[in-house]
Amino acid sequence: MSHYILELKTPALAQAKALKSDYGLKNHGLTNLHNVYWNLPTEALYEEAIFRGEGQLSLGGAMVVNTGKHTARSANDKFVVQEADTSDKIWWGQYNRPFAVDKFNAVYQRLQGFLQGRDLFVQDVYGGADPNYRLPVRIITEYAWHSLFARNMFIHAATNDELRRFVPQFTVISIPSFQAQPEIDGTLSPTFILLNFQQKLCIIGGTGYGGEIKKSVFTLLNFLLPLDGLMTMHCSANVGKLGDVALFFGLSGTGKTTLSADPNRFLVGDDEHGWSDEGIFNFEGGCYAKVIELSPTAEPEIYACTRRFGTILENVIYDPTTRLLDLDDDERTENTRSAYPLEFIPNCVPSKMANHPKNILFLTCDASGVLPPIARLTPEQAMYHFISGYTSKVSGTEIDLGKEPEITFSACFGAPFMVHHPYYYASLLRRKMEKYNVNCWLVNTGWTGGPYGIGKRMSIHHTRALLNSVLDGKLMHVPFKKDPVFGFDVPQSCEGVPEKVLNPINTWEDPQAYQAKYLMLASLFIENFKKFKDGCTPDVVAAGPVKKDFVAAR
Repeated sequence: MSHYILELKTPALAQAKALKSDYGLKNHGLTNLHNVYWNLPTEALYEEAIFRGEGQLSLGGAMVVNTGKHTARSANDKFVVQEADTSDKIWWGQYNRPFAVDKFNAVYQRLQGFLQGRDLFVQDVYGGADPNYRLPVRIITEYAWHSLFARNMFIHAATNDELRRFVPQFTVISIPSFQAQPEIDGTLSPTFILLNFQQKLCIIGGTGYGGEIKKSVFTLLNFLLPLDGLMTMHCSANVGKLGDVALFFGLSGTGKTTLSADPNRFLVGDDEHGWSDEGIFNFEGGCYAKVIELSPTAEPEIYACTRRFGTILENVIYDPTTRLLDLDDDERTENTRSAYPLEFIPNCVPSKMANHPKNILFLTCDASGVLPPIARLTPEQAMYHFISGYTSKVSGTEIDLGKEPEITFSACFGAPFMVHHPYYYASLLRRKMEKYNVNCWLVNTGWTGGPYGIGKRMSIHHTRALLNSVLDGKLMHVPFKKDPVFGFDVPQSCEGVPEKVLNPINTWEDPQAYQAKYLMLASLFIENFKKFKDGCTPDVVAAGPVKKDFVAAR
């Protein structure tokens, strides 16, 4: 606050209102503010962030920031306001915890008072690249680097006049220095992410992790667009030279970003997409990639972005003297991140839109080491595995995760961001798959030859060879063998992949140990699906694993 008292001029103060919207912050109940910086470009936000001590320049020009106490999403601190207009449409439970309207209003009123006399940054952007379905979103932040994060991650207005006339349909306010009082507010901790669909407002406090801003907008789109028949997806997407589109579903750490950044294909987006009757479109204007132990040979496109002006590096360790990055250092977190515009990837699709997909790939990080590296799914099996969302959470993506991967089921490969019941999304997926004749595959990017601690991580070269065979259509024409427990079809050959790898039991030293682990995983699938069984049709329930005489079947 010292620069307010001294009235020091910040670098962009003279341009703070040059790109101001006529729809001012008084419409959000924010009054008596100090200075408001509207829609500043990247260069100005760099100057402001460095002036305020929020970030430092690293070699090549990327800005390094420290997100503070929270270096990952605080999933347990997200709530959805329970009000009459939308309550019956929400999948209440672990990820959509109800929050009282009066409690929300009290927190927001206190936040409004807290912000008086303070500086704020505003970015007026869009969620959704398709002009027919995009949502005008206003991102109001305490930090200049959060404003740059929003600018990197969302879709920009085309003209200055468009910014002047901008009227948001949803607003996100992120104020890390403002904390809740759990005993009064009903939150679980001083950190909070409160979504109010009726007031078209999300307020975030107590955390500086940029991903909370990004995922709040995604959660909103996951609520609104399916009501109009659009499929919303936690997936990356790319397109081949012949126009064939592939979707990659998966939680953080499964390879969604890495595998979609293929130098031989064009990137539509790395994380969030919509699927309309016209095709697919990116929700975002940027990428938010994990960079821990990033390889310049295996992931050259993403690696190059860590040395580029305009990129934000969250919690990456660097040498303050030489400004050299150490992408292998997990001193602060394993969830080190880079946020950069999609255009930084050389072979991106500028429109961020593409045709209907030809292939869908469900990426699962199998820490038990028993799933095959790839398997073909029927539409019913696709629904079953989509609703199941099996993977292993890799350390760092959420707070309180240890070093060892944690086996989990995350519905729709993104349960924390899904607002409707998972079957609602799965039925939309099936309808579009059948309408547009889409193939679906389950891909294990986790372990082989044994579980975590014994086996080794699946070779990215083998995974890429399998994906290339899928995308060029060759894998459809090899012999397949039906798995005796899960029922999906496993290819028996693939160019560039040893046959031993395709059948994982052959990679284990002890076949009996493999069989026991495989049956245990099948049991976990069956147990997990019980909570969805009543809301699903019998054919989807029947598409799951069946525990028969496994040894005899093998």
